[in-house]
Amino acid sequence: MSDRPQRRKPRLRTAGVLRTEWLTPRLIRVVLGGPELADLEVGEYTDHYVKLVFPRPGVEYPRPLDLEAVRAELPPDQWPRTRAYTVRAFDPAALELTIDFVYHGDTGLGGPWAAAARRGDEISFLGPGGAYAPDPAADWHLLVGDTSALPAIAAAVERLPHAVPARVLVEVADAEEELKLDASGDVEVVWVHRAGRPFGEALVEEVRARPLPGGRGQAFVHGEAHFVRNLRRWLRVENQMAPEQLSISGYWRCDVDDEGWRASKKEWNARIDREEEQALR
Repeated sequence: MSDRPQRRKPRLRTAGVLRTEWLTPRLIRVVLGGPELADLEVGEYTDHYVKLVFPRPGVEYPRPLDLEAVRAELPPDQWPRTRAYTVRAFDPAALELTIDFVYHGDTGLGGPWAAAARRGDEISFLGPGGAYAPDPAADWHLLVGDTSALPAIAAAVERLPHAVPARVLVEVADAEEELKLDASGDVEVVWVHRAGRPFGEALVEEVRARPLPGGRGQAFVHGEAHFVRNLRRWLRVENQMAPEQLSISGYWRCDVDDEGWRASKKEWNARIDREEEQALR
């Protein structure tokens, strides 16, 4: 008999929209609430995420929604689609869960849903997951990302140790997309404007132009997969940072849709692992 602990079955919860706010022309904040948030385990990490469940238009689902029943009874092309979104904030006293959505017009799932969301609308989700929070023992912190990583970066900035130096670089389309970050202490915030260039190109230039401090630091790099790969190699190979010092992930990839990226992400990461292992020999 195996002594391996049983993985808990993800719980499907449903919450209602309390209010929405356009933070910038491309970023929409949605605050969810409801009694099913009462025991939500959020707080350990700053990159907590939930998987929102988006029903297929025109398909009737059981109420309450039962994903196991749906997958057993309906063909795959009628299953709801899921998308992972960072928890920007959670207030356990008020039972309010805040999620920020990047808006690209009518494309995608989350952005159009958030743009149309009204008080009382409901959405179901799985989670939370998460793995990163600023290490209080690190000598310095580096936080890098694009708009998709901005909610996690903003949450991390609020948890940075006050006396520890930190550098935050975020790529956005233009000045209208900048947000005020609650940064106190020794924190340098750099907004990098894409200005029509390929995603991540200007960001990589800005990051690489600033040598890393001495000591043992911690880096968080998330966003479009190509620039993440570039900076991961820079940190691991050129700066000799250990894997445990890094939180690095491609949230999306500009040349494939979300389903295609999720299907290929494992092999993409495995190829990068092989390249880095060879370079480090």
